Amino acid sequence: MAISREQIEKVSLLGRLLLSEEELDKMTGQLGRILGYVDLLAEVDTEQVEPMAHALDVSDVFRDDEVRPSLDREQALASAPNRDDECYLVPAVLGEL
Repeated sequence: MAISREQIEKVSLLGRLLLSEEELDKMTGQLGRILGYVDLLAEVDTEQVEPMAHALDVSDVFRDDEVRPSLDREQALASAPNRDDECYLVPAVLGEL
């Protein structure tokens, strides 16, 4: 599959990329080679290959949740520079609430 310079210009516009003339030429060549490689891969017979999401068998690596003792609220808030009776107080980053 070939890709045209106009298509590269359109993609760069959509991606809000300011590419120079030299960069547009370079990208056209590079993406053209990448698409050529994908076309080559499309020629491979995969009829007997089972679809998969991952090349290796992957199992869940997380442990089961279990209730355990933890810090009480006063201990957890003890070293907070700014707090109230229930939680940490931090500056608003999205404006006044």
